[in-house]
Amino acid sequence: MPDYGSYCPVAMASEVIADRWNPLIIRELVLGNTRFNDIARGMPGISRSLLVQRLRHLEKTGVVETWPAATGRGSEYHLTPAGRDLERVIDSLGRWAVEWLFDDFRPHDVPPATLMWWMHRRVDPSRFPPLRTVIEFRHTAPEPQTIWMVLDHGQASVCLQHPGFETDVLASADTAAFADVFQGYQRWSEAVDAGRIEVAGPPRLTVALPTWFRWSPWAEVTRERAGRPVAGPAPR
Repeated sequence: MPDYGSYCPVAMASEVIADRWNPLIIRELVLGNTRFNDIARGMPGISRSLLVQRLRHLEKTGVVETWPAATGRGSEYHLTPAGRDLERVIDSLGRWAVEWLFDDFRPHDVPPATLMWWMHRRVDPSRFPPLRTVIEFRHTAPEPQTIWMVLDHGQASVCLQHPGFETDVLASADTAAFADVFQGYQRWSEAVDAGRIEVAGPPRLTVALPTWFRWSPWAEVTRERAGRPVAGPAPR
């Protein structure tokens, strides 16, 4: 990692979070991903060796600490108090990007598995049905793929193979439609009404489905920004 010097608070903070991957690692930890493989799944494109390197750097700088896993196998990564305080920074970065880099966003480029992984992190267990519920997300394009999400005992699991349980709710759409809802460009009900997402299953489940998710942390600000006209050139 580069040494930016200790002559300025911004320079010192940059030594911790200025690397491309460090804010994303902190984002994953803020969202509750503590196992190495779970952190890696939320960051497509990073190599395992580089992730190890960045986690060690964050641990060395006092942002991350390693705990023995509750299962007794392996380790978990957790934010220290200093790391948890960076949640404000991550949120501000996301909001700034929505405000000023909006036209450069490419939400439709997200792979189906990554999108489903992001969605499963942003669930509201207090709204889950009382019994185990299996949602089958059928991605129709650009690459057809079916992914299941199992809601059970307050936990959400993503399955790339059939989980062995019957599907309770089927949601079909191209990945772009699911991504638009998650990112905040369109509400679930709007996408369904527009025919972009098709949902099948008992009405009590199909109606409740969008309440099981909190969607992107920046969904509301994205929705607001998407509805705002692009500013033209300043008058002379």
